[in-house]
Amino acid sequence: MPGGCAQYFAAIRPEYHALMNQLKVGLLGGGSWGTTVASLVARNAPAVLWARDPATVAEINARHTNAKYLPGAKLHENLRASADIAEASAEVDVVVVGVPSQGFRGALGAIRAHIRPWVPVISLSKGLEAGSGKRMTEIIAEVLPGHPAGVLTGPNLAREVMSGFAAASVIAMEDQTINRALQQLFSSGLFRVYTNDDVIGCELGGVLKNVIAIAVGMGDGQGAGDNTRAALICRGLAEITRLGVAMGGKPATFAGLAGVGDLVATCTSAQSRNRHVGVELGKGRHIDEIIAGMFMVAEGVKSAPVVMELAQRHDVDMPLVREVFDVVQGRSNARRAFRGLLRIAAGAESEAG
Repeated sequence: MPGGCAQYFAAIRPEYHALMNQLKVGLLGGGSWGTTVASLVARNAPAVLWARDPATVAEINARHTNAKYLPGAKLHENLRASADIAEASAEVDVVVVGVPSQGFRGALGAIRAHIRPWVPVISLSKGLEAGSGKRMTEIIAEVLPGHPAGVLTGPNLAREVMSGFAAASVIAMEDQTINRALQQLFSSGLFRVYTNDDVIGCELGGVLKNVIAIAVGMGDGQGAGDNTRAALICRGLAEITRLGVAMGGKPATFAGLAGVGDLVATCTSAQSRNRHVGVELGKGRHIDEIIAGMFMVAEGVKSAPVVMELAQRHDVDMPLVREVFDVVQGRSNARRAFRGLLRIAAGAESEAG
């Protein structure tokens, strides 16, 4: 860890609350979760949010709302928005990236000429890069070498957080001095943030649960009961844990907020985009039709092929993910996938299948 960055955060840690307003935070991405995090952070420090849409920027600055993504929600009055990505990345102390995985590398490339050295970069994205299979923190290290990389993840439904419901999240970084300082930056009211040093496990938990949520949604769309849903969630968690550990994550991480916590929220909430995709697939709709009717990204659709490649590379059997992959690729349908899962022989609970 470069000494300047670690020393800076270590120095402010003892009086962090008093000196919080000395930090400047830039946030990239004007979607539902990016805007929510920006509003939370604005309670603790000066924050500027970059959004592509000039109309969204004007609305946030004039009315403190983002009606397209967070209808009815009021954003913190200290939050500013800008259509200039340089303004949100130059002269800031922390950069938070809330763009979908397919636009993540491009966003980092756009700020490379503006961001100051050693500024931490925190990902909000729960996806993998198509083609490379890389996690977002790996992309940060590649595009912005020398910048401490981390991830904020957990069972966080944007509309509930904006409505003031109690929620918990986890921030994961390798350097725990910086991690503990940023924990305070993101904590706000009933939004409680825990720390973790397992970056790999936390990132993968957020990615893999999206694919399992599609599987659970396919069951719900076909009228499956609570017992079926619980079984799919549990077997899905087993698949997530097997692959996560094979890729370097810690088993305990998948029993925490970034694992089972995020999985339960995404598999059971009507607000979950990935579950919605599964439900519609279960009703017999084609994946292309479903995606065409959505204006927000369902990361699980994009991640399924990448997760299958990783499972094969690490020799991990993932029956649920495999069935989801076949359906979103148009090779199967939800009814056939469900019958396929029921035909899998049951072994010991600790085994695959």
